[in-house]
Amino acid sequence: MRTVFFISDSTGITAETLGRSLLSQFEGVKFRHTRVPFVDSVDNALDCVERITESQMRDGVRPIVVTSIVNAEVARTVRQADALFLDLFEHFVGPLEDELGQAANHNVGRQKGLEESADYQNRIEAINFSLAHDDGMSHKELEKADVILVGVSRSGKTPTSLYMAMQFGVKVANYPLIPEDFERGKLPTELVKHRSKLFGLTIAPERLSQIREERRRGSQYASLSNCRYEVDAAQKLMRMEGIRWLESTHKSIEEIAAVVLQAVHVEDDS
Repeated sequence: MRTVFFISDSTGITAETLGRSLLSQFEGVKFRHTRVPFVDSVDNALDCVERITESQMRDGVRPIVVTSIVNAEVARTVRQADALFLDLFEHFVGPLEDELGQAANHNVGRQKGLEESADYQNRIEAINFSLAHDDGMSHKELEKADVILVGVSRSGKTPTSLYMAMQFGVKVANYPLIPEDFERGKLPTELVKHRSKLFGLTIAPERLSQIREERRRGSQYASLSNCRYEVDAAQKLMRMEGIRWLESTHKSIEEIAAVVLQAVHVEDDS
């Protein structure tokens, strides 16, 4: 077990996102993740040094520390700890300064200015749209959707919808395919006129059963036989309706989103 700290003088989300992406390349190692945001003073940095030292004593191996700290003094203080440091500013900002021939601003929270940008507003609007159209809750304004995800319950539609909204500002509705649809052998009426925007997600019945068991243990809904029926019926319906679809069992949300965006020709202009 290796402890990984994501330390930042802002939210730490950027450091954690990149850090987790890097760590995902090492499947044989177990990581304990700790995000430490708003480390914007020497005192806070010293607290981090203490936490890093304690984790080293507990684990018997030095931690990994991914940092995105702008203030040089605070960054130097954190580096007093014995750890493997991956400094985002050191590795990326420095080379960019050399290449662009311009010094970076090195201002904490510089990204906050994006809140007033059109891109930021588009993402907030997309998130609200996706929440309002989650799991078929609303049929209103489906014409405004960039993508409509369909699939059986718990096949990954909601997390994919929200990821695409937050990361790309894409308006995604998602709609469950249910036994009534399979019995009719037709798409829900509300979706027929939006067929060009539809994209299907499917999943291995065994994995679907595991996921559903966590929600409704011992139910017919979660039984393997029912999951096999629903997945098979959903795939047959999507084939019949000419809906593109993806098997999501062993794919990350990022991979699913990339395939969907390419398939429906939605461009990210951010």
